[in-house]
Amino acid sequence: MGVSPGLTAPGTETELWVAAQVGGALEAVFAAVAATRADTTALLARVSTQGRPAVSADLAALRPALHQRLSEEELVSGAGFVAAPGLLADVPAWLEWWQCGTEGVVRPLLLDLDPGRSAYSDYTHWDWFALPRRTGRRAVAGPYVDYLCSDEYSLTLSEPVYVRGEFAGVAAADVYLRHFEAAVLPLLRRLARPAHLVNARGRVAASADPAHLAGSLTRGPDFGGMLLGQDRIGAHGSLRLVPCRGIPLVLVLA
Repeated sequence: MGVSPGLTAPGTETELWVAAQVGGALEAVFAAVAATRADTTALLARVSTQGRPAVSADLAALRPALHQRLSEEELVSGAGFVAAPGLLADVPAWLEWWQCGTEGVVRPLLLDLDPGRSAYSDYTHWDWFALPRRTGRRAVAGPYVDYLCSDEYSLTLSEPVYVRGEFAGVAAADVYLRHFEAAVLPLLRRLARPAHLVNARGRVAASADPAHLAGSLTRGPDFGGMLLGQDRIGAHGSLRLVPCRGIPLVLVLA
């Protein structure tokens, strides 16, 4: 799947430019996620050297930097670390998660994670957790209605956290879909044909194509496999596919 290196189809340079601009818009969010991952890795490593298991109170050390990222990165509406079950000695599951409200106030996400009472106690099957755990790579999950945090239509960007080679959880950030669309729809509308963006599962993350609404699924190739490849441009039937290099999204043109 791909275009021969010596061939350049009409509009190719514009398509590559748009894909790069989309990637740039989310790369700033992934930079915040990577910083949280680095902070968490260092924190858990320090606890390990003390010869004791980590507890939920240890994660409070992440808060000053999380607050700063929420105030500095305009696309980020929530950020934090989500622990793998069994990582912490005092609780079975934990989200060290903070979010910025409409009034600009940073506040914690307070959840009941008791498996006997809460529908949210097992978050391990959600894409923002499951994909990084399975692939070891960054992921873009959604859009979906984020009943866990904000009740907003959102994307979640995440990366796996490892300590001494063991999966410890994910660092992540939320982006409201309306903010992401405001950033990328003007780019998609510059293209000569209807276009939309899909994640590794084919879920439409944003669309300037009325035939493919945000949140719907695009039937096509293995988008996840394509994102792992080296193709600059590919094709599947009548679809033209342009990976957003470094970002797990594919630009799909009708």
